[in-house]
Amino acid sequence: MADSPYVVTVTAENFEHLVLEGSRKQPVLVDFWADWCAPCRQLMPILARLADEFAGAFILAKVDTEAEQTLAAHFGIRSLPTVQLFKQGQPVDQFMGALPEAQIRDFLSRHIERESDRLVADALARLAAGDIDTGARLIDQARVEDPDNSRLFIAEVRLEAARGNTTAAAELLEHTPIELAADPEIAALRGQLGFAAALADAPSASACAERLAATPSDSEARYQLAAHQVMAGDYQSALDNLLTLMQKDRAYGVDAGRKGMLMVFDLLGGEGVLVAAYRAKLARALY
Repeated sequence: MADSPYVVTVTAENFEHLVLEGSRKQPVLVDFWADWCAPCRQLMPILARLADEFAGAFILAKVDTEAEQTLAAHFGIRSLPTVQLFKQGQPVDQFMGALPEAQIRDFLSRHIERESDRLVADALARLAAGDIDTGARLIDQARVEDPDNSRLFIAEVRLEAARGNTTAAAELLEHTPIELAADPEIAALRGQLGFAAALADAPSASACAERLAATPSDSEARYQLAAHQVMAGDYQSALDNLLTLMQKDRAYGVDAGRKGMLMVFDLLGGEGVLVAAYRAKLARALY
């Protein structure tokens, strides 16, 4: 650890230079520790290994709070270990305690972009544009360079969906890594694949609309039309149809109207003007 170019010892004298000024060039992860602190000793090798693995994407700065009590007091350190991330001269996030490595990776991924992150982002953009071959090639490259990147899982699910293999994509989601279980994009993918599955044997959007015009009580036609609208990005029309379905036929698809609205909310990231408006409509309809 002492020989790593990505791990430095910080004191009150060099804190401004190494952390405050240094964080304007690259993120600096400051580990406030003490020799008597057993969790600190557990955390140290994990942080050092990650610093080497990220190869300069961030600098690990270690502060011995016994020797640097004034520095620790200045940053309000009351529990050890405390780890703070600095960017542009300011602390932007922190965690306390000896977290498992997976959680630390998740913490870092929110602030530190690796080369594999850029590859995955480029791959997702290619898939969204319909360039499946290039997207697949970029995913393969990211997997070779950084197989532990959790974003690869999301890219692989989206790749299967882009290829039309919605069943395979849904099966992948059944094995979502625990660190991604609460990721909003996973929820969005579940919703997207759910609507895609509803269209597997469905007639065209125009045919669904014609059926619904002829028979407004045709719940299947209404749900399938809503699914078409979701896949076309017409979320407001889809929500209108799903809300109507919920109001008129709660039994269809075991409350498919309400569940469908929740899936659309997930697709939209769970927030925004449209989501807020239809959450209120849903609440009024239910209560």
